[in-house]
Amino acid sequence: MFENRVLMITGGTGSFGNAVLKRFLSTNIKEIRIFSRDEKKQEDMRLLFDHPKLKFYIGDVRNYGSVLQAMKGVNYVFHAAALKQVPSCEFYPMEAVQTNILGAENVMNAAIANQVECAILLSTDKAVYPINAMGLSKAMMEKLMIAKARMCSAGETVLCATRYGNVMASRGSVIPLFIRQLKEGKPLTITEPTMTRFMMSLEESVDLVLYAFSNGRQGDIFVQKAPATSIKNLAEALQDLFGEKSHIQCIGVRHGEKLYESLVSSEEMARAENTGRYYRIPADNRELSYAKYFVEGDLKMNAIEDYTSHNTEQLAVEDVKSLLLSLDLIQEELNA
Repeated sequence: MFENRVLMITGGTGSFGNAVLKRFLSTNIKEIRIFSRDEKKQEDMRLLFDHPKLKFYIGDVRNYGSVLQAMKGVNYVFHAAALKQVPSCEFYPMEAVQTNILGAENVMNAAIANQVECAILLSTDKAVYPINAMGLSKAMMEKLMIAKARMCSAGETVLCATRYGNVMASRGSVIPLFIRQLKEGKPLTITEPTMTRFMMSLEESVDLVLYAFSNGRQGDIFVQKAPATSIKNLAEALQDLFGEKSHIQCIGVRHGEKLYESLVSSEEMARAENTGRYYRIPADNRELSYAKYFVEGDLKMNAIEDYTSHNTEQLAVEDVKSLLLSLDLIQEELNA
């Protein structure tokens, strides 16, 4: 489906953008456009890959004009540009609104205006029952995507989202922090030993994007089933791999953190489609009739559980070690 096509990645210099880029450069795609606002990161990527299919566009998703211009002639869009750090969004929630909600709207509007075939938006488990500004802004992004998809006519841009749990070794994740602390002989700072998180690789995140591009219908949200582990097991697995027994220091749960994350809410599970490796959450496409919201109702809940990092498959320390050894970052750090 990507032969002789043009793909644009917003926030393309980040972890997700790099992973998507590496996968697509080996295909017969015509062109990949990296859209971001950091010229230094773009230059680093340009020098690293040095590939004729790779094009760079300076711009900000907050600026509709720059997104609109950069998207001319594009067939597919992967929207990864976002403010992703929980503390940053907690202190500056309007910045999260500007980038994660209004910026996403700019991307979707530009995609529709340029007759892009499909645009996939990157979301997060923190958008499910959100308690922090980052999750709230991503939840609103999802709602905006569904509402906009509902208004699209047949043949217009397909708007979908992919929702991820923790992506191992991505920029800002805890694994690089733990490795640095181990190598420097510092205590491993963990928040709460029993806290659980989903464990996904960047490669799996790209698989989900490809699945969404191939199978997405208007307003779909796609979720990959993933195992989880406790922070304590993750810390112990890294200690074993690096042969370092640094003291584990519990610092307590930080503002905006949960004991576990949900990838699919119970309300969504009531209508989600189990496709095997993934859940497809179809859009609520009821017509704009307020009766169904106020007086009728049509959804049977049947006490369905959320899909969470507490009730998914749990990885023991040895399982986590095997999973970590599959990561390039771990291999590089072990051989450094």
